[in-house]
Amino acid sequence: MADRMAALRRVRIVLVEPAGPRNVGAIARVMKNMGLQQLVLVNPQCDPLGEEARLMAVRGSDRLESAQIVATIPEALQGCRRVIATTGREQTALNIPLEPPRACLPWLLAEPDSDTALIFGREDRGLSNEELNLAQRLLYIPAEAEYESLNLAQATGLCCYELRMACLEPRVEQGQDRLEQMPGVQGGAIAPHDQREGFYRDLEALLLRVGYLYPHTAPSRMEKMRQILNRAYPSAKEVAMLRGVVSQVTWALGRSPSPPNASPKQE
Repeated sequence: MADRMAALRRVRIVLVEPAGPRNVGAIARVMKNMGLQQLVLVNPQCDPLGEEARLMAVRGSDRLESAQIVATIPEALQGCRRVIATTGREQTALNIPLEPPRACLPWLLAEPDSDTALIFGREDRGLSNEELNLAQRLLYIPAEAEYESLNLAQATGLCCYELRMACLEPRVEQGQDRLEQMPGVQGGAIAPHDQREGFYRDLEALLLRVGYLYPHTAPSRMEKMRQILNRAYPSAKEVAMLRGVVSQVTWALGRSPSPPNASPKQE
């Protein structure tokens, strides 16, 4: 139980460009209610310490005062090994399944000593496909078809509650913890987000150099590359090995009079 509560305190609630100070305040309050401590605001479009936010936060104002403010989502995710992004769309163009909170949120708690993140998008348009693709898993809250749109604070509150319940639930049959069965637990700690992003940058540069990618197709192709690796939940050692392969190939190309035969062109 103590390990689970420690994991809960390592979860970052990341709000991308929140525009409503009352939403931010309400989220700070429910975080305090449910035992979450880390609030990260990406380029906020309101004053998170203003009167309206504090009015809604009540005794959760300390979460507002300790909130970290950053300019970009990658900054908010630095050091995080597990990242889930939320979406209000039933379908996305990404080849990543949408999961309800109860199915995926316990995964954030499986490594008690690791920082993790749960990303929420803008009130009016959520997260773009490019932003969603920064996460390993996608969360969707199934709601009544007659009115599916959830308020940002409501959606965050539901997720904070499910995270707390995942900490409190009893062990399953034969004494095995359900968290230990979640993907990515075996084989070492999952590589941090910034390490994975470094590998993607190196890989893209190499593939552009050898002609597998072209500048106009690189974003969509790299999106698919990212999804393949994210599904594998690689450890830090595994990503370091892959990055070493890319580095060695890049070095070898520099010694060759011409690059090796390129793969068929990608249109």
